[in-house]
Amino acid sequence: MHTEVTTKYPILLVHGLFGFDRIGNFDMFYGIEDALENAGCRTYVPALSGAHNNETRGEQLLAQIERFLKRTGFTRVNLFGHSQGALTSRYAAAKRPDLIASVTSISGPNHGSEVADRLRLAFEPGALPETIAAALTKGFSQFLALISSNATLPQDPIEALDALTTAGVAKFNNKYPQGLPPNWGDEGPEWVNGVGYYSWSGCITDTLLGEGKNGLDPLHLACRSYALLFDREKDFNDGLVGRFSSHLGNVIRSDYPMDHVDTINQTASLVRKNVDPIKLYIEHAVRLSNKGL
Repeated sequence: MHTEVTTKYPILLVHGLFGFDRIGNFDMFYGIEDALENAGCRTYVPALSGAHNNETRGEQLLAQIERFLKRTGFTRVNLFGHSQGALTSRYAAAKRPDLIASVTSISGPNHGSEVADRLRLAFEPGALPETIAAALTKGFSQFLALISSNATLPQDPIEALDALTTAGVAKFNNKYPQGLPPNWGDEGPEWVNGVGYYSWSGCITDTLLGEGKNGLDPLHLACRSYALLFDREKDFNDGLVGRFSSHLGNVIRSDYPMDHVDTINQTASLVRKNVDPIKLYIEHAVRLSNKGL
């Protein structure tokens, strides 16, 4: 079904850890940018460090926003941030609310990731395992950067990991609390400093495996394995982020039957039967348009 929608401000799709804008003809937000463009929304995918802390990525995002606005003549942008991209977007909005119309967190670890906590416990600062892990993940992120458009951007996977732990995000939240819920599991304020805050995310369910194409998707199988690492939200997570950890601002829904990468229509649209991630982006664009954004 084709939907006609034009948001007042352009939509920037902000990728998360190990993300990229495009590799050849392969998009990180698979099919989503084209769908939004075809619906009438001006859409852009910034190129950010695939692995770094929230502030560094946030400064990169702000620099690109400023160049984008200068080039296009728009005055503000809507940010759709997936995973760590939500924290990156929150930083940009906290620093320059005059440039940001809205922030939408999609599977964002707004209170940290228990998977990141477990991984960080395995590495003691300066020890050999951390050195090896850093070299391996840095090499991977640099490889992604090399074959996308991020080749000149810095990569630091340990900084990224620290920034995604519960403790790391707690420090981040102390400095940038905009849109956060007052209590665990609640919604946060929809409007802060003239910026609209929204969120949605998914949860892995017992019926998710085997429905549609998920049983063939290696990333879904990985998410199911990571889901076992959770304590606090062991029954309500998407494999990398807990349900209530994803809450920010106006919570559209936090239990869609999707894993962490389903929400960006990966792997190459291998998602659960009767779930259409692209439709969620179009519906949210309509929502923002109706709010004058």
